[in-house]
Amino acid sequence: MTSDDFRAAAHTAADLAADHLAGLAAGPVWQPMDDAARRTLLDAPLPAAGRPLDELLAAVGRDVLPYPMGNGHPRFFGWVNSAPAPAGVLATLAAAAMNPSSAGGDHADVHLERAVVRWIAELVGFPHPPGGGLLTSGTSMATIVCLAAARNRAARAAGWDVREDGLAGMPPLVGYVTGETHSCVRKAAELLGLGSKHLRAVATGPDGRLDPAELRAAIARDRAAGLLPFLVVASAGTVGTGAVDAFDPIADLCAEERLWLHVDGAYGAFGVLDPEIAHRYAGLARADSLALDPHKWLGVPVDCGCALVRDPAELRAAFSLVPSYLRDEAAGELGWFSEYGTEQTRPFRALKVWATIAHRGREGLAADIARTTALARRLGELVTADPELELLAEVQTSIVAFRLRPADPTGPADEAALDALNRELPAAVQRRGRAFLTGARLDGREILRACLLNPATTEEDLAVLLAEVKAAGREHSG
Repeated sequence: MTSDDFRAAAHTAADLAADHLAGLAAGPVWQPMDDAARRTLLDAPLPAAGRPLDELLAAVGRDVLPYPMGNGHPRFFGWVNSAPAPAGVLATLAAAAMNPSSAGGDHADVHLERAVVRWIAELVGFPHPPGGGLLTSGTSMATIVCLAAARNRAARAAGWDVREDGLAGMPPLVGYVTGETHSCVRKAAELLGLGSKHLRAVATGPDGRLDPAELRAAIARDRAAGLLPFLVVASAGTVGTGAVDAFDPIADLCAEERLWLHVDGAYGAFGVLDPEIAHRYAGLARADSLALDPHKWLGVPVDCGCALVRDPAELRAAFSLVPSYLRDEAAGELGWFSEYGTEQTRPFRALKVWATIAHRGREGLAADIARTTALARRLGELVTADPELELLAEVQTSIVAFRLRPADPTGPADEAALDALNRELPAAVQRRGRAFLTGARLDGREILRACLLNPATTEEDLAVLLAEVKAAGREHSG
């Protein structure tokens, strides 16, 4: 392949990407793939001979780009998946062209990662000593990294060397979560050998936030039983409702009980940039670790999570292993990123983070986030004002939890029937193609949840969403 061949193909790829992004709002948010299109991808034979780049790009434009997940559309309100930031899309190509391993060494990606991790910490107001964090595939991996450091610190304090001896024979380490804590925390506890039965689900208050009094009581019970409490996981925005825990009283208790405070900020931590809701995050900086996803509210293209820790030495104590073939005498006192997590070969994630943040700047990012939280509050008002809808939780960040509750002139609504209806509604709305939302369970009830992350969303899009929910409900009832 000549450089001219590549240049021509790159221009074609850029046009494909630009046309795709430009056309998203005019098309359906999402629709099921037809069988023929699905089989084209599933049954693709292993090619015996290569194909020219122009043929490959034509196939991408024909067989892939017309069938998106939908998250680039301004009426996509599902899960916590953002539209890609254009600057991040462009930077991804340059990062792939370099294709380094960002494990360590003296090259641009390593130094840029140290810079953008510091930027992320500054954006959310978290302390950042040199070496105090790294980029990961997402918060699921960042959570494993942070909880491994917490586990090792607790074991060391109890006289155990987990890396050498494992957990066998040690009194169980106990962590504390809530019923709304993201499932990645349980996965991390299971993977790290802690066992999900040693994660205590602490009660929350009416506002959906962890109750410090209930937490204190649970810790006391476990200490009395001879167990070793070591971890509290608080949330900077639950996935179900966007609730933000009260960090200061939890941090006070963790300091008193010598527990590691980890904050799951995957979705919500960047909400602190919105002055309207920044007060909810008071005390976030007191955590021992924070996991968050630039690929959510900031719009950095997937994959990109981040683990931040107050004490970098705890990460290195948990992960550092430098075989002779990876010695780098010029690495300096911080060593390599591969000493702070599980990945050895690490992709160049930093460039798309750098481009996304640098393109918008702190002020631009804050404005984007403030717009989505304001729209979420407006959606909450629209739900409250509609007699057929019911708001199920205070709108704290940019997630709105509600349900369809059609008027029943014959008497009170049947809860089982309401549950059945609202369980079916997300898929029904999705199939209609004009809006996309997902569901969950909250306090034993089926809910609809709309997550607003796209600053291109308008109030008209909110009206379309609610109209689609009610239309799908009428179809279901009919």
